[in-house]
Amino acid sequence: MKLRAFKRSDLAALHRIDLSCFPPGTSYSARELDRFVSHAKSQTWVAEDGAGIAGFLILAQEPQKVGHIVTIDVIESHRRSGVGTMLMDAAEVWAARKGLRLIYLETADDNRPAQAFYAKRGYAKVDEVANYYSNGQTAWVMVRWL
Repeated sequence: MKLRAFKRSDLAALHRIDLSCFPPGTSYSARELDRFVSHAKSQTWVAEDGAGIAGFLILAQEPQKVGHIVTIDVIESHRRSGVGTMLMDAAEVWAARKGLRLIYLETADDNRPAQAFYAKRGYAKVDEVANYYSNGQTAWVMVRWL
């Protein structure tokens, strides 16, 4: 497994992966995903092996030295194999080098495996946001200070 920077030719594959990782109302449209990966202050990492893309992570740099993990997606066959850890490590190292103070993300209130993964990495739940997702689902905002 190797990490590399996003290429424009990856966009369709990343959209398919996002649709497979999240239910409607949580997954992004192709247009939204394109906007996130194209933003001047965002960074996208892609994890791939010989068979193709196994996952990706988008981190947006926001004002006041804040990083926002827009999404982290790992295809089902590669979950719990270290891909998510590699992606998070890359994002957190990049954020620290950029001088960011904290990173935050949102996760669905019923996604216990993700919450446990983030908590193990030092992220703490700081806010519960009702109706966060377009399908009406609640999200937890989780933060890690760098």
